Amino acid sequence: MKSLDALITTNRNTENRKTVSIANAGDKEVLLAVRDALEQDLCSFILFGNVEKIKDAAIEITLDLENPFINVKETATPDAAAQAAVKAVSQQEADVLMKGNIATKTLLKAVLNKEFGLRTGNILSHVALFEIPGRERLVFLTDPAMNITPNLKEKAEIIKNAVVVARGIGLEKPKVAVLAPVETVNEAMQSTVDAALLTQMQKRGQIKNCIVDGPLAFDNAVSIEAAKHKGIQSEVAGDLDILLVPTIDVGNALYKSFIYFAGANVAAMVSGAKAPIVLPSRSDDAKSKLYSLSLALATTTTF
Repeated sequence: MKSLDALITTNRNTENRKTVSIANAGDKEVLLAVRDALEQDLCSFILFGNVEKIKDAAIEITLDLENPFINVKETATPDAAAQAAVKAVSQQEADVLMKGNIATKTLLKAVLNKEFGLRTGNILSHVALFEIPGRERLVFLTDPAMNITPNLKEKAEIIKNAVVVARGIGLEKPKVAVLAPVETVNEAMQSTVDAALLTQMQKRGQIKNCIVDGPLAFDNAVSIEAAKHKGIQSEVAGDLDILLVPTIDVGNALYKSFIYFAGANVAAMVSGAKAPIVLPSRSDDAKSKLYSLSLALATTTTF
């Protein structure tokens, strides 16, 4: 897959539609994503929230709530909307959870509820898929948004979460580059030590369905010429599918650099729960929301 538009095309399904549960959907920007997804024949929706607010926002963007693929359900508060949306997924009435006009912490509180939530015992991690101008293929970045300074065990789980998503778009054995400042192990740099251990863990079968290599500096990870210049022999260097960052600082900077410096398009979701979760931000445009929804829908078979 070379473009995020191809991701949308792949997920069009008029016969076996997946259903997306949206928490607190009474917002114009949220419903624009719903309208665009329906126009692309991507999925069905259950919209939880204040029905009057949902109706008002729908009128503003000319979204027909009588559409047979929309089900609107009243909830009294944002907390109630979050709980109802999560329950719809846990009870298999929906396949994907999506954040509406609601605080992320409110939605995640419901996701992590021990009685009806979507906990698996693993950590949740953010997985972003970029279409970067000038590159021939898409590249994943993880984790740029949720885990601040993950330890070795958490990094292994973050890789596993990303691999689940990558396999959802057809990468049967994705190549994971573990980023660090340098490509050699230095005890003073924990990121290089962790990278080497993660590489060994994959070789011994502790991390499956992927190829892991590190430590790799960014240039060696993304450029085969840079890797050759430094004499690095690797299946991953210059041919990666997934970039694993050592901290949220690195991930956040790369995420925004790809968008604002390179002009990249992005799809993003949360992996590690029982179902895909879409957490769009207010700054995401309608196209990004549609891409993110398409990515989540693609992974429903691998969760």
